[in-house]
Amino acid sequence: MTQVLVAPETSTNIIDKTFEALKANQFKVGNTTVTQRKKKLTKLLQAVVKYRPQIKEAMYNDFKKHPSEVDMTEIYPITSEIKYVRSQLHKWMRNQKAKTPMALLGSSSYVKYEPKGVVLIISPWNFPFNLTFGPLITAIAAGNTVLLKPSEYTSHASALMKKIVEEVFDKNEVSLVEGGIETSQKLLSLPFNHIFFTGAPKVGKIVMAAAAKHLTSVTLELGGKSPTIVDASANLDMAARRIANGKFVNNGQICIAPDYVYVHESVADKFQEKLQQYIKKFYSDDIQNESSYSRMVNKRHYDRVQALVEDAYQREAKIQSVNNPDAADNFISPTIITGADDSSEVMTQEIFGPVLPIITYSNLDTVIEKINSKEKPLALYIYSKHRKNINKILNNTRAGGGCINHTGVHFYNKNLPFGGSNNSGIGKGHGWYGFQAFSNARGILKQNMPNALDMLSPPYTGFKQKLIDFTVKWL
Repeated sequence: MTQVLVAPETSTNIIDKTFEALKANQFKVGNTTVTQRKKKLTKLLQAVVKYRPQIKEAMYNDFKKHPSEVDMTEIYPITSEIKYVRSQLHKWMRNQKAKTPMALLGSSSYVKYEPKGVVLIISPWNFPFNLTFGPLITAIAAGNTVLLKPSEYTSHASALMKKIVEEVFDKNEVSLVEGGIETSQKLLSLPFNHIFFTGAPKVGKIVMAAAAKHLTSVTLELGGKSPTIVDASANLDMAARRIANGKFVNNGQICIAPDYVYVHESVADKFQEKLQQYIKKFYSDDIQNESSYSRMVNKRHYDRVQALVEDAYQREAKIQSVNNPDAADNFISPTIITGADDSSEVMTQEIFGPVLPIITYSNLDTVIEKINSKEKPLALYIYSKHRKNINKILNNTRAGGGCINHTGVHFYNKNLPFGGSNNSGIGKGHGWYGFQAFSNARGILKQNMPNALDMLSPPYTGFKQKLIDFTVKWL
């Protein structure tokens, strides 16, 4: 395994100066035209394409991610987001006409989407480029100045992102600071106008508490235990292939990965057989030496996931793994767990690794009841040909998003909002929804001619009361 570097903490003095520079420049940036903002996005696009080989190298050095996987999960989400936002930005930045009620006759109304100001984006380690530059794109589109703080766990990626940011942007428009907990604590003490955080619910609560001190608005992209349901009518070959791919890409370190699967008892054996077949087809019998399979990001997360598996084993669950784990390489083979107790750690904690519990069921109502007994997930996946079952699940569960007969690909549709609900997140991102997250919808009413309401000002008389009565009853 490549030696892990530790991103250095950024000094308090530098953070303060950076914040003040962004704050002083916020109105200049906020008044940029659609053409100017699109030029910034184009420069970022060109830089991502230019540094594509270095991005792949950084991701390999951080956790042995295959170059093709980097293209699909890191680079394409950025380039496609930029292209989509550029194509729509002229519409988003226009004043949006709003209807005016009869009682306000003589006036016109519109919504002006103005930038929130100085925004902080704190991004995670599992998809560092994607989840740093993704929110940055819509923050720039909305006209904000931005301070980025990527994860210290993927230091190669963070260092390269810093280089890209400094090459593309003026430092009083977009800046990036590296560091760990100390740097994050300092950043969260500052009065940003908006914070966009992607990470675990536990840390999201800390971010929200810090933001509350300044009444800073937040977008929290969190996680949780995303369930998958495979009913008796499902195409099992398709389900196994797509679940295996959605679960084990990036070594399972994905916030929208299937965290556990409910399979109808009549098809459970066949589904598990096909799942194992696809694991071997994707990664061979010697997974540790298969370049398409990445690693746990560090020893801490390796130990955490192994502890979940060990706890399940101690509770007499059945563990199926193609290869043995290797702590020296942070390697955990795709692992299937059956017979896990509901109270076991693998069923109560977000796994965030290549471990997939499978639970058989006979009654769909029971499955829905168990899903609803947990926190709202970031995603929920349904594999079924039965429309009644699909609608029953959708209408009687709650989740941030999800797919029917696929896994994780809703993330790639820029026309869809992406985000969680309650424990899995607050607010949405991507495309128009990301633009909204970084904007204040400012309602404006313009009085164009005398208004009847002027007649209803004090002192109140019997005639005015009649006008008021008419207004309340009819307008």
